[in-house]
This record gives sequence, C-alpha cells and structure tokens, in this order.
Amino acid sequence: MELVWISLLVFCSISGISCQEDLDKKVFIFPESSNTSHVLLKPSLLHPLTAFTICLWSYTDMTRAHTLFSYATKTNDNEIVIFKSKPNEYSLYVGTSDVLFIFPEHLTAKPSWEHICMSWESGTGMVEFWLDGQPLPRNGMMKGHRISPEACIVLGQDQDAFGSGFDINQSFVGEIRDVYMWDRALSDNEMCLVWGNSVPPSPVIDWRALNYMIRDYVVLKPSLSSVCRAG
Repeated sequence: MELVWISLLVFCSISGISCQEDLDKKVFIFPESSNTSHVLLKPSLLHPLTAFTICLWSYTDMTRAHTLFSYATKTNDNEIVIFKSKPNEYSLYVGTSDVLFIFPEHLTAKPSWEHICMSWESGTGMVEFWLDGQPLPRNGMMKGHRISPEACIVLGQDQDAFGSGFDINQSFVGEIRDVYMWDRALSDNEMCLVWGNSVPPSPVIDWRALNYMIRDYVVLKPSLSSVCRAG
C-alpha cells in the first residue's frame, strides 16, 4: 500500500493530470520565477458566491510583488486575487475593487511562515484580514456583488486571462501549504480554529482532500516546518 501511495504522489506531481489526495504535512514548492509554473485547484462550487474565506500558509524570502491566489471567471480575470505587493502589504481584489492591508515591518523582519485568512461578504461588503491569528482593522468593498462559480483557480500566478496570461514579475517563489476556502465568511472563533490547525466544516477547497493539477515546475514535498535544536 505504501508503494502505491508513493507512486500516486509522484505521478500527480509530474504528470499534469488532476489528482485528489490528502496533502497534510506537505507543501507546494515554487522554485523559481516563471510565467508558466502554477497549481490549478478545482473547488466544489455549485452556486454563485455571496461570501468566502480563503486561508493559507506561505513561506518566501521574496521582496518583490507576487500573487498567492487567483480566482478568474470568464468575465473577470481578477474576480478574487490575494496579492502581496511588499513584505508588509497584502491586497485582496474582489470584482472591480480592492483593499490594501498594511502591517508593521518588524513583523516580517526575517523570512518565516505566514498564515493569512481573508474573508468577504456581499451583504455588508465587509473584508477581514487575519495575519498569524490576529485580525487587522476591517475594510469594505463590493457590497451586493455575486461571484460566478465557473472559475479557474490558480496558486502562484496572477491570471490576466481565464487560465493564462501569467506575468513572471508577479509569480510566486517559495512554499505554500494548508490552502482552504469556504463559501461563507468564517466567524472569529473559526478563524482562530484555522490558525490552530483545525478545519471548520464544509470547505470548498480542502487541503486534506485537494483536487489539484500541477503545471510546469512546481514540486510537492514534505513540509520542513520543524526547527532543529542542538542536543
């Protein structure tokens, strides 16, 4: 059984076919800047989105702007985008608008794993950004907006067309893990659960049962998040 599982893992990683598996304690590694390398995700979406929450961990020593998460529809290639313009700045794009979150530079003094959660709800337009388990002041945009469920979702690139149009200068270099998305805005208690490595019910993108496809130079490997200590 172990040999079968390893074979499946290697096949999914290099074949470019769609796979579904539990990626607990694994990471997607984006080794170099590229206008082709990315991971495609297929969510279980049946209805238009009137709210969402996206959570993920990322690790990079990049200082240039880059895209972590891109959700494009056939009418809007920036329907949902999580974009990091500077080490201490994140932007969330929804529809035709965006909000910018800035946090103190000392929080990113050296490369480390960062956990982010971003949520939006149509009813109020409220946007929440949680960094490493702590919320920043809320913003608002696109009240009353609805998001088509017919989407192309990409990790590591910004789509300037549906499933394509990548820009090497906005590509991600580093590691991504524990990617989740819900079709609702999580409560503050649920945000804390995600930070603590628990998973609130019914994610539409589920790292523990991820439907994904690797394109070009992205490598799936075990996480190296543990720290060595001298004996």
